[in-house]
Amino acid sequence: MANVYYVDGKFVAEAEAVFPVNDLGLLRGYGCFDFMRTYHGKPIFIKDHVRRLFRSVREIGIELPWTETEICDLVQETLRRNPPVESNVRILVTGGPSADFITPQGKTRMAIMVAPVNQYPPAWYTDGAKIITVTHTRTIPAAKTIDYTRAIMVLAEARRKGAIEVVYMDSLGRVREGTTSNLFFFRGDTLVTPGENILHGITRQKVLELAEKRFQVDIRDILRAELSSADEAFITSSNRKIVPIVQVDKDTIGSGRPGARTLVLMQAFEELTNRLAAAAQ
Repeated sequence: MANVYYVDGKFVAEAEAVFPVNDLGLLRGYGCFDFMRTYHGKPIFIKDHVRRLFRSVREIGIELPWTETEICDLVQETLRRNPPVESNVRILVTGGPSADFITPQGKTRMAIMVAPVNQYPPAWYTDGAKIITVTHTRTIPAAKTIDYTRAIMVLAEARRKGAIEVVYMDSLGRVREGTTSNLFFFRGDTLVTPGENILHGITRQKVLELAEKRFQVDIRDILRAELSSADEAFITSSNRKIVPIVQVDKDTIGSGRPGARTLVLMQAFEELTNRLAAAAQ
């Protein structure tokens, strides 16, 4: 059964979901998106994601003709028109058509795409995974823009090195964020994560709220060298949730196994999502 998308006011089959070639998203990469997943069929963090979408488009000067409530309703309706399986949801907003191929005309476009949730290898969660670091700074860190050229290139490098993610560092060696994730590490009972020049992930925020009840939390700049001596590390993202990290480049983190504190947060996050999904029934 084909997936159903929302595109420019219509619900259409995936194969019929198209944007004109004069759209600034295609021509210039001028657009934003947000991404969420369902838990037990419920998009429990939908309001957080839609609010972030509005923050992103404000950062790059796109105006949305919809309200937050209208977009939430459209997401729910798109999900309703698709098979009742655990799903990923991507909301795409572009600058719309342009007569001279660079100047916006104020005709914002939006698409909502639904697809089954990706299934990641269980070993990532039981044994931990590897990430690599590269020097790169996104142009507008606070906006979730559609320009992922650099991310696509470095993720190919990560795959060649047996890694699942790439974490960006700035020119001063300060660790910022992954291509599609946020980074955390433990030193003793203190959880540390960057707070500036990053995209503030929704899963990141939920994990911080859970961590504040259990550990000391330190939001600050992190130097790459600090990761080598970390006791535990993990990344967070909407699609992967919490993934323990046991290797950064050639450095083994802690014992080389998922740490006890990380496992506590993984369990707490599962309990949170289960509780919220049950309440949304």
